[in-house]
Amino acid sequence: MTNEQAIASDQGDDLPRGSRRANPMDVHVGSRVRLRRMLLGMSQEKLGEHLGLTFQQVQKYEKGVNRIGASRLFDLAKVLGVPVQFFYDEAPSGMIAGSVSLRGFSEQPDESYVVEFLGTREGLELNKAFARISDAKVRRSIVDLVRSLAGDDN
Repeated sequence: MTNEQAIASDQGDDLPRGSRRANPMDVHVGSRVRLRRMLLGMSQEKLGEHLGLTFQQVQKYEKGVNRIGASRLFDLAKVLGVPVQFFYDEAPSGMIAGSVSLRGFSEQPDESYVVEFLGTREGLELNKAFARISDAKVRRSIVDLVRSLAGDDN
């Protein structure tokens, strides 16, 4: 095996040269960058300016297409005002080497869709608007309404 083949193998890359599948951890870290950027109301262009990058490079990081190096992750943490660990928080346990799933054979649903939704513009806007509602009864009514619309009887 050549050195180049070993590197491609380490990346889980069985695709033709030039078309690399994003690594799941890179996708997760990128989604956390996007989530934090959106929570701050910062554009990709503005984040890029702080880091000396183009908005296209920020896009690639956020999609997990480009891997974020250690020094760049450190810079991102400073600019976004979070500890480096933030980018790894809520990573599915299957991604973390040596982790043991405590769920075993249980049939609990994977709730990573919640984090994914919060990373969307709609999810962020919904959360911000909901958090501004001061009346607890109104918030409870909205939760009940959404559950009934979703067909959730719990």
